[in-house]
Amino acid sequence: DLVQSALETLLRPAVPLQEDAVYATLDHAFPQGPDPRISICILSGLAKRKALDMTLYALSWHQLNEYDLDCSHYNAVVHACAKTGTWRRALWLMNVMAQSKVELNLITFSAAISACEKGGEWEKALLLIDKMVQSKAELDTIIFSAAISACEKGGK
Repeated sequence: DLVQSALETLLRPAVPLQEDAVYATLDHAFPQGPDPRISICILSGLAKRKALDMTLYALSWHQLNEYDLDCSHYNAVVHACAKTGTWRRALWLMNVMAQSKVELNLITFSAAISACEKGGEWEKALLLIDKMVQSKAELDTIIFSAAISACEKGGK
């Protein structure tokens, strides 16, 4: 299967691949350019394995190939940020999404709040909830649980 093969190639080295090596691997896997379904699977697979740098390289490869990224692509990368607690990168990606006119949805906010929680940034988590309220986004128990957890971890 193409997804499994690409993931194995990307994750095989003892030392994580650098940007050019990730690009070369993806060029080889997709000689005709990105495939939407497979692209999301690869980004999600890298995110699940906490390979944030490679997930970001893969996202950037898609951008360089002028692929129209949607919310699912970005959410996979924000999820990688949540897995690794890199809240600054998650918030940066949300800004990139907004600038690119890509919808921020419940999954985006949930993953970003989780990144803030893991990073001990309870204030940022609450600011994201405020942003959701202002944009009239739907709030759910997962969002509130992540924010409460962020506050607990921050001693608040």
